[in-house]
Amino acid sequence: MKKIVLVAASLALLAAPALAENAKTEPKTVGNAAAEAKFSTVSKDEMFSSKLKGLNIVNQKDETVGEIADLALKNNQVDALILSVGGFLGMGEHYVAVSPSSVSVRYDAKNNKWLASMNTTKEALKAAPEFKYPK
Repeated sequence: MKKIVLVAASLALLAAPALAENAKTEPKTVGNAAAEAKFSTVSKDEMFSSKLKGLNIVNQKDETVGEIADLALKNNQVDALILSVGGFLGMGEHYVAVSPSSVSVRYDAKNNKWLASMNTTKEALKAAPEFKYPK
């Protein structure tokens, strides 16, 4: 029994430099994420933030109720859409943050454009709590 323990301990000591060398060749990490790039494929029919920004939102009566001004991300997901509401030519407008699930975005292939709709009114959005960008 002592021989087995002695042989196992010897093998562990001999393997330690090899294990240490292997540890040096592992990818470096920054925080919890690997420093190596991960690539994705993007299909032509996916939505891009550049297509969302500036997109008018209409309601069920086909009235324009706001415009998508920005996206708020949290934990690598869209947490809120920042809408510009009210105002005219940049005067009197304010921002509200809404859940992405409250805005329907779809592609109109016939007219080759993106459309956004929301079940609300201009008045409801104007009365919503104002979103202010953090400083």
